[in-house]
This record gives sequence, structure tokens and C-alpha cells, in this order.
Amino acid sequence: MQVTVEMPDQVARQLGETPDAVGRRVLENAAVEGYRSGRLSQRQVGAMLGLDYWQTETFLTERGGPLNYSPADLAADNATLEKILSRSWVSLFLTLRRWPILGISPN
Repeated sequence: MQVTVEMPDQVARQLGETPDAVGRRVLENAAVEGYRSGRLSQRQVGAMLGLDYWQTETFLTERGGPLNYSPADLAADNATLEKILSRSWVSLFLTLRRWPILGISPN
């Protein structure tokens, strides 16, 4: 979507020297405000600005954006990590059982 914003030249010059620079600054400010208010996710901010995950992290950190990561997010990430790690150990164990040369008996 394309949006047109009108503002006094004096204000626009404070935001950038060219129309493209002013537009970028307005877009960045909207992205940061949307993120701070919780209306935009980190992923949405990155999509708005054409940034990858790490560039978005850096951008938000530099602009003072808070980390929107709740205790529920942490619990969900921990559960996923435990699930992945337990599968890895089970897979490793089953693989090792097939290699009697390692001294592991299948029985």
C-alpha cells in the first residue's frame, strides 16, 4: 500500500534532505511506534522496512524498542527446545544401538 503524507517543508527538512529520506524516516517511526504499542510484531517491522531478523533486532535496539517477549513466550520456547533435545537424544541412542562395535548391546 502506498500512503501520501503532507507536512510543512520546514518539518520535512528536519526528517531528511530528500523526499525518499523523509518517507523512510516516517516509515521507520511508524514501525517503531507500532512495535512499542504492540500493534506490530518484530516480523512485521522487518517486513515493513525490508530487514532480515537480525537487522530488525538491531534496528529496534538502536531505536529503543522494548523486547516484546512474555513469560508465556519463554515457556513455549523452553517446551519446544526440550522436545527437540529429547528427540535428538532418543535418535542418538537408537543409532548407537545399531553399532555393536561401540560395546552397546541391543538387548
